[in-house]
Amino acid sequence: MARTRRKGLAIHGWLSLDKPEGMTSTEAVARVRRITQAAKVGHGGTLDPLATGVLPIALGEATKTVAYIVNGQKHYRFTARLGEARDTDDSEGEVIATSPLRPDTAAVEQALPAFVGSIPQLPPRFSAIKIGGERAYDLARRGEPVEIEPRTVAIESLTLVERQGPDHVVLELVCGRGTYVRSVVRDLGLRLGCFAHVTALRRLRVGQFHVESGISPDSLARLVADDALPQVLVPLPLALQEMASLPLTGPQAQRLRAGQKIRVAANLMTGEPDEDGTVRAMAAGEMVALARLQGAELSPVRVFNL
Repeated sequence: MARTRRKGLAIHGWLSLDKPEGMTSTEAVARVRRITQAAKVGHGGTLDPLATGVLPIALGEATKTVAYIVNGQKHYRFTARLGEARDTDDSEGEVIATSPLRPDTAAVEQALPAFVGSIPQLPPRFSAIKIGGERAYDLARRGEPVEIEPRTVAIESLTLVERQGPDHVVLELVCGRGTYVRSVVRDLGLRLGCFAHVTALRRLRVGQFHVESGISPDSLARLVADDALPQVLVPLPLALQEMASLPLTGPQAQRLRAGQKIRVAANLMTGEPDEDGTVRAMAAGEMVALARLQGAELSPVRVFNL
């Protein structure tokens, strides 16, 4: 049976979408697909509906690099409400515990260092983690037991930005992949002995994508209507500019695109490869592939058809 050709336009690159509150990440992808008419769209790092801010959107061949963008460092600013625990660990859930205690600002600041470094974290019951093939939030909504194993996350910094009265604190967090802000706030509340949950959350950065350069869905629609989409598309090499780069000749690029291993001059590489040896294979300013370097041998991992 012949394969059905994917409908839509061949648009390749990344968008830094400034996701509005109330929209799921899946809905954001669908909105971008409708606006751009791109044949292929994906996102790099889920944001809860309550959250706003940077949601990297991949179009076309950029979807092959989602896993690398998701691994990028993330920066959040959020507000924690002290004195209440909620079943979702944010303001969308039901209150499950309260406390009259309100720690002073000094106590909050003294508690923060315990959350910095490589630490174990239990993800929220209402999360997209799969348990037995089902999302944890689906099980939780049905009132079924949700058993999630703790995982190790990397937190570079957690700082107090301001105190907003006795009940609210604004914090900033810089962390690695898989860190749940809701879990940080829940556990901070437990450490302070007063309970806490997230009331507002904004993601300021994911890897190379910053909120200052983010565009709203409405702004994106206007840009597309004005034929200005290329002005805000981030090309693949720029989106992955922190990854090591290795220049190839034209014939080398052709062989790599064909799935062949090639011999290269590894000393021409710029930057340090990932732990598994992954680098950007470049030719004439274009990204040919993500490839794995072992000694002087380069093997294609993801080849781009640009």
